[in-house]
Amino acid sequence: MNKTYPVLFICSGNSARSIMAEAILNQIGNDRFVAYSAGSHPAGKVHPMALQLLQGLYHDTTSLRSKSWDEFTGTDAPRFDFVFTVCDKAAGEPCPVWPGQPMRAHWGVADPALLYADQERVQKLFFDTYLSLKRRIELFCNLPVDKLDAITLKHRLDTIGQTQMRPMPYHYNFDSEEATS
Repeated sequence: MNKTYPVLFICSGNSARSIMAEAILNQIGNDRFVAYSAGSHPAGKVHPMALQLLQGLYHDTTSLRSKSWDEFTGTDAPRFDFVFTVCDKAAGEPCPVWPGQPMRAHWGVADPALLYADQERVQKLFFDTYLSLKRRIELFCNLPVDKLDAITLKHRLDTIGQTQMRPMPYHYNFDSEEATS
């Protein structure tokens, strides 16, 4: 029987990046991982463009909601094996003490929800953010986490956090809600 690893993604608002990471890992984690997300200062709602993108890429969004990391500090909360910060703001904040001493890493990406530009540029940033998170999560899912010692695992997680997205030959068309070549 294989172990399932609970993973928490944290950003400040929990409206876009950590939400996308939760959806991505829950889709591609092959039952090895179960993902959650939270924010240090949650926005209270998921950004509509994040939801539109995730739905258009066939992610289950029914349980996604913006929530505080305080929900995961109680006795009924999951004991995480991994906690990843996906924004610079939350990375520098004092985090709660997570039971079980999970492995932590910072996988910072730009916040697409903070870009105030024309619709096309904002859509591109959301899609680029999605691709960056997906690439890092794919690398994470391919790690033999049960076979690596803690020092090697931590090094690999930190290295994944430095991974830059490679240019992709397709883009996401928000109007038709599909990826195109």
